[in-house]
Amino acid sequence: MTRLPQPELNAIVPQLPLALRAPPDQRMSLYVGAPVGLLDRLRALATGAAGGGVYLHGAHATGKTHLLLATCAEAESAGRRAVYLGLRGLRGRVRGAVEGMHGADLLALDDLDAVSGSRDDQIALFDLHNRLRDGGRDLLYAAADAPDALALELPDLRSRLAQCARWSLPVLDDAGRADVLRQRADARGLDFDAAALDWMLRRCSRDLGSLTSLFEQLDRASLAAQRRLTVPFLRQVLGID
Repeated sequence: MTRLPQPELNAIVPQLPLALRAPPDQRMSLYVGAPVGLLDRLRALATGAAGGGVYLHGAHATGKTHLLLATCAEAESAGRRAVYLGLRGLRGRVRGAVEGMHGADLLALDDLDAVSGSRDDQIALFDLHNRLRDGGRDLLYAAADAPDALALELPDLRSRLAQCARWSLPVLDDAGRADVLRQRADARGLDFDAAALDWMLRRCSRDLGSLTSLFEQLDRASLAAQRRLTVPFLRQVLGID
């Protein structure tokens, strides 16, 4: 999978080893709270078993990027060429960024909201969508809002996006957030004390993005100190009484 986030982009970045490009936490099996049927649909999209386009939308930290990267990883495992591109930070430069992407078997475009207000960027995405669909390629989009709620100046692009199969991603409750952190700890072989997990959810930000970033910090500290993730250790690392 080629992953093109938000830097200066003049050409497609050469493909890198999968382990360097798709974090192990961002796999389909580790996504919590998926609407019924969504993961099966994304797996079918990844393998080419169900062609077409899929459009994911949801609030911040509902796992949109997670699912895009996970789908790309499964596509590559199936022997297909997948490209991920985050549009945030590419305002006015989308056409150059997507040049040549019509050769991808699966293209995952993240942060679609970022092209609001830029008609040129929207035209570039409209042209790309048509080329890929005409070539029998698959598309996966993600944005905060559904197509009809996006601030797009190009009605034709909104029309194309509305033709995709659409899925709304839910905001997780505390039980769902706990499942995410527990799964990530299990995947890394970390001993996350149940009391420590409960303490973390009560004392730290409940935003899942903030929690997962905090988990990364705790993971590194645990490995360095060779300590379990317990309440006293969390208090020490985070400086919270």
